[in-house]
Amino acid sequence: MPEQINTRFTIRVYGIILNNENEILVSDESYMGHLFTKFPGGGLEYGEGTIECLKREMLEETGNSVEVLQHIYTTDFFQESKFHPGMQVISIYYLARFTRQPDLKISKKPFDFPESTERGQSLRWIPLRSITPNDVTLPIDKKVVEILKTIFF
Repeated sequence: MPEQINTRFTIRVYGIILNNENEILVSDESYMGHLFTKFPGGGLEYGEGTIECLKREMLEETGNSVEVLQHIYTTDFFQESKFHPGMQVISIYYLARFTRQPDLKISKKPFDFPESTERGQSLRWIPLRSITPNDVTLPIDKKVVEILKTIFF
């Protein structure tokens, strides 16, 4: 009898948003007892295209509409989900911009929400020149930071 292969995947879509081409937007979040910093975005829903997903996620996470400018990166290595063992993560990143001057609550410090928050979120700008892979938590985001450094510098 052939061995059963696990084929569970989650597809995540993230936005790379720049502020005057010198800062990049990150989202500090709390989920399932973990604190992490990532690029804004989230999970593709059934029946949705990737750009449609990014527009929905950015509206949900920032309250603002975006226009997608170009594809930056799609995961090209195996990454298991931190939150759902046995599930492979595929992430797609797009350079995007807000369609108008955004109305954002920007924090100066990471995780600027009450500790007791089950699912907290705060947004921050990090200078593009000084961002490093250590500024983000998720392994695929770390690779994207390295790619962004080669694109912009």
